[in-house]
Amino acid sequence: MSSSHELYQQIILDHNKSPKNFGAIEHPSHKADGYNPLCGDQITVTILLDESKTIRDIRFEGSGCAISKASASLMTLAIKGKTIKEALEFFERFHQLITKTLPADFNVELFGRLNAFSSIWEYPSRIKCASLPWYTMKAALEKKLETIVTE
Repeated sequence: MSSSHELYQQIILDHNKSPKNFGAIEHPSHKADGYNPLCGDQITVTILLDESKTIRDIRFEGSGCAISKASASLMTLAIKGKTIKEALEFFERFHQLITKTLPADFNVELFGRLNAFSSIWEYPSRIKCASLPWYTMKAALEKKLETIVTE
């Protein structure tokens, strides 16, 4: 096993055990629920935008596997401080990362710790676990009312 693979595994385990931004925002400006029927992951993402439509706070709560929980934790760290447009662009790039469809010239170093998910495409059923928080965040920003389901 390569040292980078071991590091990535450790990042996922650490964020599963001690997730960042876990809990709900009391009065969010945006909120969405997500569900992964394959493994039972359930997540709620709450977001608070400031006056300039920048994400001032983003939090998540729910239950799920280590990959889903770690992805949500790392997502909140990556998205906080971004505009809605930047967050949605980041969503697209992350989805490309986990499905191995990033453009060849894209600088993956921009992902930092999110690179822990760069080989998740090797496990197709786990892509849904890693992407659930991201689809839920996107739905919250787009003010979708129905529960997001990864199928």
